[in-house]
Amino acid sequence: MQPLPLISGADPTRSLDALFVNAPLRDYDLRPRTNDYTLPVLGMAYIATYAQQAGFNVGVLDAEAHGLGVTETIKAVNSARPRWAAMNLLAPTYEMSARVAAGLDPDIALMVGGHHAKAMPDRVLADPRMTNLRALVLGEGELRVAALLEDEQRRRELPSVLWRDPLLGTRAAGIPSGRPDPQLLGPDINALPYVNRAFLPQDPYQAAPTEADRRLATSRGTDLLRHAAAAGHLEANIVGSRGCPYNCTFCGAAVSANPDLTIRVRDPENIIGELDQLHDRYGVTAFRFVDDLFLGLRRVIEEQMEAFTAHRIGDRYVWDATGRINVLDRLSDRELDRLVANGLREVALGIESGSDRVLKAMDKRINAEMTERVACRLVSHGIGVKGYFILGFPGETSDDINDTVTHIRNLWAIADSNPGDIRASVFEFRPYPGTPIWTTLTEAGHSPDALLDYGDVDLTQDGAAEHMRQRDEFNFSVGIQFGDVPLATVRSTLATLTREQHERNQATIQGATA
Repeated sequence: MQPLPLISGADPTRSLDALFVNAPLRDYDLRPRTNDYTLPVLGMAYIATYAQQAGFNVGVLDAEAHGLGVTETIKAVNSARPRWAAMNLLAPTYEMSARVAAGLDPDIALMVGGHHAKAMPDRVLADPRMTNLRALVLGEGELRVAALLEDEQRRRELPSVLWRDPLLGTRAAGIPSGRPDPQLLGPDINALPYVNRAFLPQDPYQAAPTEADRRLATSRGTDLLRHAAAAGHLEANIVGSRGCPYNCTFCGAAVSANPDLTIRVRDPENIIGELDQLHDRYGVTAFRFVDDLFLGLRRVIEEQMEAFTAHRIGDRYVWDATGRINVLDRLSDRELDRLVANGLREVALGIESGSDRVLKAMDKRINAEMTERVACRLVSHGIGVKGYFILGFPGETSDDINDTVTHIRNLWAIADSNPGDIRASVFEFRPYPGTPIWTTLTEAGHSPDALLDYGDVDLTQDGAAEHMRQRDEFNFSVGIQFGDVPLATVRSTLATLTREQHERNQATIQGATA
């Protein structure tokens, strides 16, 4: 067998059972990318790892990580000649995925999954570019994908697997005999194998040292952390749970959009086992928990931190996590101190807006005052904050957007007088099918075709402006003004805030090296 360039994790000496393809965010044949890093496809890697352990030869082609255009992606898949090509469908990149699918050789079977496939299965099945589509898997796919790789005909007995009847052109679905095994739809996440990082070309990755690293290394005082803080940590992304109990109206993970999903949290010992494995195998000393619940439920925080303390995690590693503002608001100072002692470096918060009216429309269960209070408490304990914000939300007014700009600058002022830093990451609103706001917009008369007409927006103007680097995966728009503020104003405000954040980042770096 010939080597498989660009393909991660596969055995090149064996024929390929499946190639998992992450489509590019946009067609890099037309305009080169400006960022050099994108988040790893952990969900895809979980499925690939499970299939590999079941004995199949599988690989991952992360076209976004490699900066491939559509033509290059098609060429790579067809050259590898897998039995199956598998794609995760997301609304902003669906067109890229469909164009790749249309270019596949006829003898390559196609299976798809992901948020977009789950939200709009009939639309996907009817797409003429999906001629090779033989299985659409709704929800978590580890066990059912492995079953399909074993025998395509098993789709007839698997729950929540769809395909298009080749004769009638209608939807066909598996009909399980008897009651389906619930593990097929929501596997025990503590029984799943740890992700094989060979499937992820950019994870673990080398990160530059930060002031937060140096501060934590000084406070903890271990040789390992002091060395990592000086040289930069080797970092890895990790998932601690699946599902979310909240119902933010714009989010694909909203509980109302996923009534079939059982919320599960990994046992602390299972998580710590993966941390230690990544350190022993690769030398990883920093981790980012990318799921919604690691610092999103008080019970989970207490359970995880008890185990972290027992295993002296804070003496060996640092870590970042997503968090919920209303949950963190109820933590005591002692509990925040414990998080720091256990290695917490930064919390990512979905702040979204500085307007209480917009926050209520988003069903965020927070207000601007609470956010500023929580941020102040976090940074006073030396915990960094990365805040995510949305501009252009349906119904947003000029006053609302001004409140958000003021809110961000208030948070920066809080950071300036505390040991922890606050970073702002700002996005233009975009609708996702299956979310509560999608239903609101379509009921108000917006056509699904218009809401799905995603295009990339070049905010770098005539060059790769430094403050806009690493935003290729965020600069998407459907080109619709949903609020009272013109899109041009939304985008100029976004660019201004991003530039100001970049200038703050540069000042921090210069201060640390002075």
